[in-house]
Amino acid sequence: MTTQAHSSDLRDAIGRRTDAALETVQALYRWIHEHPELPFQEHKTSARLAEALEALGYEVTRGVGGTGVVALLRNGDGPTVMLRGDMDALPIAEQTGLDFASHERAETPEGKQVPVMHACGHDLHSSCLVGAATVLAELREQWRGTLMLVCQPAEEVFGGAQAMLDDGLYERFARPDIVLGQHNMPALAGTVGHIADSAMAAATTLGVTIHGAGGHGSMPAQTVDPVVIAAHVVTRLQTIVSREVPPEQTVVVTVGKLQAGTQGNIIPHSAELEINVRGFDDTLHQQVLASIRRIIHAECEAGRSPREPEFRVISETLALHNDPDGVARLQRAHAAQFGEAQVFAMPRLNGSEDFPYFGTAAAGGFGGEDIPYVYWFIGATPEERWQATPGQSVAEKMRHLEMPHSPYYFPGNPVTLRTGIEALASGALAWLGQGASS
Repeated sequence: MTTQAHSSDLRDAIGRRTDAALETVQALYRWIHEHPELPFQEHKTSARLAEALEALGYEVTRGVGGTGVVALLRNGDGPTVMLRGDMDALPIAEQTGLDFASHERAETPEGKQVPVMHACGHDLHSSCLVGAATVLAELREQWRGTLMLVCQPAEEVFGGAQAMLDDGLYERFARPDIVLGQHNMPALAGTVGHIADSAMAAATTLGVTIHGAGGHGSMPAQTVDPVVIAAHVVTRLQTIVSREVPPEQTVVVTVGKLQAGTQGNIIPHSAELEINVRGFDDTLHQQVLASIRRIIHAECEAGRSPREPEFRVISETLALHNDPDGVARLQRAHAAQFGEAQVFAMPRLNGSEDFPYFGTAAAGGFGGEDIPYVYWFIGATPEERWQATPGQSVAEKMRHLEMPHSPYYFPGNPVTLRTGIEALASGALAWLGQGASS
């Protein structure tokens, strides 16, 4: 059998089994979308996914890293391929108008009641993972090795990957030879985008408390005003990118929260800031964080703050660097599955993921060599909408479309679901299929 004929047969086999599974996967997707859960609260979601994987014959373990699920399908000697799908949702009130839109509310760790929505498509990711599990279980004669499926909690707060690793993910189950994952984007539905090496940014959200000495607004000389200090901090932080970061580098420093005081004639005792930093170079990222701390300390001293500022890391993740050899292999597999015209060059994103922890030994804390990983993107915009959107390139068109984290964002059309299933299945077989007889 020629390689070309084998590729055609495999493509058709994946397609037929995806067609057969699609109705079930769509029903799962709709249920998860309608019942979103916040990070580390994915109890119903993880139970539903675990039940679906158990029904397919996988060895399933629940409660890994809190609410995570691990499913194994052992099929002889060969590589171990890990497929990851995330499960958590966001504190957003859904505005899509879907007949299965979320009306859920939940309590945050701080005790606040918030609306909840799958505005980032994690419902799509986990549903596609079950779809791919179905396809690969039925195609086990075509491959050899171990398939490792990871339903991950708490991606939105960059905590779930590390929680699963800290719970012995690789020691208890298997250490993968390759880690694969995907994310939806408002590209054309039915297309798959790849980018080698630097693909997504490192991100840190830093909480800061600036201390003052409060009092009456009519007697400012008897106080230390933390609002004034905070205002100087916000202004001064803007000089980091313009004066400390090389022009060829991309870094973003955003003060997304500044809260202080209760009314206009009261000078408060403290001010709270939250600062978000993003960049593609992990070393430079740490330098920027050091600059932020330096500036805040200096402004507090200049403003006569009676106490040192307090810092806390609210969330943090690494830059995502896709393995170039792995990307090349995935591009060939996806081109064979979908056609060359459906595979596009994905632009680098300033968004962030905790996916890199699964492959970075030092940061992930699992020891040994780094594990190669590849993270790709599937389009989520129906063709009619895509054609009507201004722009020529993928990047130009995406500027005019709803992005993840919008209350109007809905990636779960049937074409995207099908593409996500086939992309995961054909991607896994790019490694697992190497050990099977032709």
